[in-house]
Amino acid sequence: MGTQCSAVLPPPEGRHVLLELMMSSQFLAGKRQISKKSASTLLRRLGGCALPTMEERGAEVLAGHEDGSEETRTSAHGRHVPSSEVLEAIENVVLDVLESLAKKQAPVLTLANRSVWRNIEFKDSVGLQMIPHSTTKQIRSDCPATAPKFAMMLKILSMIYRMVQSNSYATKRDIYYSDTLLFGSQSVVDNLINEISCMLQIPRRFLHVLSTSKGFVAGNLSYTEEDGTKVNCTCGATAVTVPSNVHGIKNLYSHAKFILIVEKDATFQRLLDDEFCIKLAPCIMITGRGVPDLNTRLLVRKLWDTFQIPVFTLVDADPHGVEIMCIYKYGSVSMSFEAHQLTVPCIKWLGLLPSDIKRLNIREDVLIPFTKQDQNKLASLQKRPYIACQPVWKKELEIMAASQMKAEIQVLASLSSDYLSRVYLPNKLQFCGWI
Repeated sequence: MGTQCSAVLPPPEGRHVLLELMMSSQFLAGKRQISKKSASTLLRRLGGCALPTMEERGAEVLAGHEDGSEETRTSAHGRHVPSSEVLEAIENVVLDVLESLAKKQAPVLTLANRSVWRNIEFKDSVGLQMIPHSTTKQIRSDCPATAPKFAMMLKILSMIYRMVQSNSYATKRDIYYSDTLLFGSQSVVDNLINEISCMLQIPRRFLHVLSTSKGFVAGNLSYTEEDGTKVNCTCGATAVTVPSNVHGIKNLYSHAKFILIVEKDATFQRLLDDEFCIKLAPCIMITGRGVPDLNTRLLVRKLWDTFQIPVFTLVDADPHGVEIMCIYKYGSVSMSFEAHQLTVPCIKWLGLLPSDIKRLNIREDVLIPFTKQDQNKLASLQKRPYIACQPVWKKELEIMAASQMKAEIQVLASLSSDYLSRVYLPNKLQFCGWI
């Protein structure tokens, strides 16, 4: 038996959004016509609260354009997304809402189920991608369980609409702080923006929503940011933060022979201190500092698209590390609708391999026993569709399952303090020790 939904408003903090809609629909019904101009007017009203611009925060990250000019953007795989297309997509959503209200029907937003495996297909050349006709869920305005989400989505849509119109940008954090009472938490805003991106079928970066990057990049790489700032990632003691607008960087230049993705910040920093990306061969190192954020994944994809050089991963020999590697390579279920812009299927597993533990005679006292959570995560990984097409990976996971032990990259220090950068990685790269 499904949840019974009646004509009720959301909690007080969300009511002003639906109240605006109902007042507008009554006014529009009197005109006997609902147009895109009507939707545009309503969106401007709903998005009335001001967001701090990048300039107001003292960070001129993005270059401006002439007023009235049509800005055209290009997605990672070449699709042009003009501002007019973004605006029209939002207007169409609001038109449907207004038409429902004019007919005295409860408005509904229909979203794809982004978190269920039955909506996902696996292709070796792409990774995990959403199927064309996926199952959906409804966000109803008259249901107590979903009315708050309905109100919040309309509020964010109105903010995006205004930003695209004015060619201004805001971070996800800006959006949250524009109405903390309505949104409740930052994670709610993060999820809603992904839902909106999926619903509109427009990548988030074209919605003028940015996020603060947590990843770092270093090595043989230079580029120019959209505002003209030249960035040099020359390997040294400090790294460069992954740009918040990866799409906007240009003039990428490198002599790198390969890209190395490092799971952990501590390992990344150790390799920097050892000048790994200078001594062995010119390379680019990047870390998402654990589970990668969207900007780090976008940068890895952009680097591969630009330079077409080998991409390797260095992760812990445990289920968590393997899953992080799979996110870079094959993507995630929740972001499968953007697989073409985010995945790098050519990524190779350089280390730490479970088979390396026995081969290198790593002492058992530096290994960590599996927890119940580790066992569950490994069992889940072994059922993933991409493991079936990777028999060598499957064998490594079987070794891990048999040992019921996990090893962090730092265990190599038990052999010698600089074993990772002086012996392990050079030998792996020289003798093709990746899978």
